[in-house]
Amino acid sequence: MSHLQNFKLELEKAGFDAAIISEKINQRYLSDFDFDDGLVLVTGGQSYLITDFRYIEAAHAQATKEMEVLMPKGGQLLCIAGLLADNGCKRVAVEESGLSIANFARYQKVLEGYTVEGGASAMLDGLRLVKDEKELATIARAQEITDAAYAHMLKWLRPDVTEIEVALEIEFFMRNNGAEAAAFDTVAVSGTNSSRPHGVPRRCKLEKGFLTMDFGARVDGYCSDMTRTVVIGKADAEIKHLYDTVLTAQLAALDALCEGASYRELDKIARDIIDAYPQYKGAFGHSLGHGVGMLIHEDPRVSFAAKEGSVLSRGHVITVEPGIYLEGKYGCRIEDMVCLDTAGKVRNFTKSTKEMIEIL
Repeated sequence: MSHLQNFKLELEKAGFDAAIISEKINQRYLSDFDFDDGLVLVTGGQSYLITDFRYIEAAHAQATKEMEVLMPKGGQLLCIAGLLADNGCKRVAVEESGLSIANFARYQKVLEGYTVEGGASAMLDGLRLVKDEKELATIARAQEITDAAYAHMLKWLRPDVTEIEVALEIEFFMRNNGAEAAAFDTVAVSGTNSSRPHGVPRRCKLEKGFLTMDFGARVDGYCSDMTRTVVIGKADAEIKHLYDTVLTAQLAALDALCEGASYRELDKIARDIIDAYPQYKGAFGHSLGHGVGMLIHEDPRVSFAAKEGSVLSRGHVITVEPGIYLEGKYGCRIEDMVCLDTAGKVRNFTKSTKEMIEIL
C-alpha cells in the first residue's frame, strides 16, 4: 500500500473524515512532491495537492497520481472548505506538532462548521517510523554517497586547510555525486572545537588532535547520517586510548542489535564501557542514537530516556554514535546508521573504515 493509503486507514481508525497537511516533510511523504507553498487535503475519497502557479507544472508532472492537483484562484483554505463540503466531511485532523496557534485559529475561523482537531502529526510520525523496502533502499543510496564523501576526504585532507573548507568540500562532493542536498549542516570541528558535539566549523586552520566530521546526504527526501573522527598530526597514547574506547563502545552496541533489543539497554551497553574509565565518566553526554528518515532526527530515541518498552523493530532506522568530549581539550565520535529490515535482519548502511587515521 502507498503512504497515502496507509494514512487514510489511520484517519478512518481515529474517526476522522479528512486531514489538512501543512508540514513540508509530511506533504512530500504523502504526495511524492517537494514544494514550499501549499496544502495537502486527504479525505476518505479523493485527496488533493493545492498549490500556486510557481509549482503547478511540476506538481502535475511529479506528484502521485493518487492526488488531484489544484491551483485555486481564491484562498487555499477557502478551497479546502469547499472540498470538505463536496466530500461530505465533518471531522478534520490537523498537525498538532507543527501548526501555530495563529494558524489553528485561522483554520477554525475559515472552516467554521467543521470540527478541527489535532491528531495528524502523531499518525504520520507513527507511519514514518516504519520504513518499507523502497525507503530503506533510498536511505542506502544516500549513505553510499556519504561513504564516498568520506573516502574522498581521506585523500583530500591536509593539516593546512580550515574547518569551513572541510565542511564545504564534503557538501560539494555529496551534491556533485547525486545528493539533492546535505541532510543537515555539516559538522567539521578540530582540536578544542571537537569537544563540542555539534560545534560550528571555523575559518581557521585545523588544530592538532581530533577532527570530527558529522555529515550526511539527502536523496529523494531521505537522509543519511554518519560521523568519523581522524587525528590531525601524530596520535599520542591518550588520543589512541580515547579513540579505542569510543570504538569499543560503538562496536559493543552494534553487536547487541537484534529484533526486540531495548533502546535503553543499547544506550547502557555503550555508556557503561565509557563510564568505566574515571577520566571519561560523564563525558558521553548525549544519547546513543536517534531515528533517521525524511528528518535527520526523528523517532525512535536510542537513549536512556527512551520510552519503556521501546525496542528495535522491523523498519526502524537508527544511528549508533557514542562519543567522549573533554571540555576545552577535544572530543571523538564514531557513528554508523543501521536498520532492522522488513525480513528482521540487522543491516549496517555505513561501510566507511573505522580505523584511526592520522593526517600528517
